[in-house]
Parts: sequence; structure tokens; C-alpha cells
Amino acid sequence: MESLNNMKKIRWGILGCGKIARKFASDLRLVQSAELIAIGAREKSSLETFSKDFPVPHRHTSYESLVENTELDVIYIATPHPFHYEHALLCLKNKKAVLCEKAFAMNMRQANEMIVFAKAQNTFIMEALWTKFLPHYQLMKKMIAEGKIGSIQSVIAQFGFKPTPPVAPRLFDPTLGGGSLLDIGVYPVFLALDLLGRPDSIEANMTTASTGVDDQCAIQFHYNTGKHAQLFSSLTSDLATGADIAGDAGRIRLTHRFHGPTTNLEFYTGIVDTRQAVEFESAKGNGYEYEAQHVTDCLLQRLVESPVMKHSDTLLLMETLDRIRDKAGIKYPSDRK
Repeated sequence: MESLNNMKKIRWGILGCGKIARKFASDLRLVQSAELIAIGAREKSSLETFSKDFPVPHRHTSYESLVENTELDVIYIATPHPFHYEHALLCLKNKKAVLCEKAFAMNMRQANEMIVFAKAQNTFIMEALWTKFLPHYQLMKKMIAEGKIGSIQSVIAQFGFKPTPPVAPRLFDPTLGGGSLLDIGVYPVFLALDLLGRPDSIEANMTTASTGVDDQCAIQFHYNTGKHAQLFSSLTSDLATGADIAGDAGRIRLTHRFHGPTTNLEFYTGIVDTRQAVEFESAKGNGYEYEAQHVTDCLLQRLVESPVMKHSDTLLLMETLDRIRDKAGIKYPSDRK
């Protein structure tokens, strides 16, 4: 990490060659002072297919050789979440900065170990919760900070879709961390935590898929101040995937796909008829360029922790997901390790 200050570009590698890795690789082209120089996959066919669209000087047929590449500064982990713990530690052992996809880990124990080890290695690690860096989300936070809706009283958010055939096996496989909560429910949970903080109590229920994972999860956060959050995730039906943030002086609505760059932001004051659409900058890529730019800037500044997506934010999110799972009865094989 000592040499980063003297470099014009931060050199990125990607661990895993799936769908989200392709989107991230495409968006890296939009990031100033960043370049993709290496990719790693365990299947040669996947590596070759990926390389045709994203040619890079270094193509690794093992994750071990990827993290040992001395020309790399940072690695984006794009594997399924049950492997994040193993792959993050592998990167950190080799002093490679890490941007790790959500869910950051399978549980709080793993997440804490990853962050503790990163600190011991004096190496950057951040959870890739892209929503927090998107223009509409930044604008929403600014409006709330300016008191546009007063004191927040409730958050209502949902995320759901019905997978179309062929259904990705990981969505319902417990060994791959399947189920609605960790795959998509993490977004409504993150939103409520970011706006309301840690809930004093939680209620949660799930409906169970044939594989034992949750195909739906209904969650309520309760706060001693009287504030509430109602959150829902589903892999059985297509939902609006929107969010309402209501204060005592107004309301902000994030429309379809509130977690992504294609949402619209609506601002309401008083009666519903006072709806006002708010303009914001649209993403030039898939939306991952914003978090990638942030990490690149952090590394150029020699930071080992993001000032936006802090370690404490990730630990709170993972602790809350554990609390929800405990209430709903969602269990994974990794919990026994």
C-alpha cells in the first residue's frame, strides 16, 4: 500500500467472472484513475469468455495466483456470499485492498473476523453496497439532512421478483446462501438502518422454499422512540421494489428499483397532491462506477476505511441480519462452522 500515493492509476482485479463481475468491469471504464488489469476464475472457460469482452494483461486460473499478483492494488470480490469470508481473507493475507460484494459475509462472526484482519493488515476493505453511492440516494440523504421531511417516523421498503427460467441455482441453494433475505432483503434492511439506526426490537417471519431457505421474509423494526420500519423481500412475486420515507413534515418516495440507479425520487409535503419530482444525475453505466470511484479515491488517499461505508455500518447490517434470521428461523450450513 506504500506506493499508492505515487501512482497515477489504481490497478484493479476481479475475483469471479459472473454476471455482476461483468457489470462492474464495464463500469470501471468510467472511473478516473482506475484500470482493470487482472481477472481470476477457477473455470478456464469462464475466464476465456470474460476475457473476450474485457481483455486484460493478467488472466489467472486460480484465485491464489490472482491475489499474489504484485501489480494489483485492489480486488473486487464478485463470488456468491458464502465464499466472501474465504476470498476476502485470501486477498488481505496478500495485502490486497478489498471491495466485497454484499452480503458482506454469511453472519456477524465472519464479518467481524474479516474487518479485524483487515485492520491488523492495515489494508482497506469495504462492503460493496452500491446504493449508498448513487446520486438519487445521496440527494435523498441531503434532503433529509436539510430537514425537508422533518423527523423521520417510518420507513417502508420492499424488494421482490419472481425468477424467470432458467432459475439461477444459487437463489434457493442453502449452501450458496440462497433465499430472499441475504440476496435482496439486504437492501430494505440497509435502508432502514441507515435512516433510523439499530432497532430496539425486531419481528420477522418467513415462508420456506422447498430447499429450506426463505422465499419470502417479512420484517418489522421497532424503536423505543415510536419510530417503525416495515420491510419485505420476496422471490415468489414481482413487487414494486420501492421505498417510502415518512417524516413529520413530509415524505420521500423512491420508486421502482429504489436500490439502483434507475429509480425516480418523489417529494411530498402535506397532502398527497403536493407531489414534486426531483431531478438528479443519471448513471452513465450500470451504477457501479460510483462505488468504484469512491474506493479508487480512498486508495489514492491511502485510507484503510471508507468514510461513507464504514466498518461499523457493515457490522451493524450483519448483526441485524443475524437478528432477523434468528427471529425468522433462517439457517445456513456456514452457521455451524
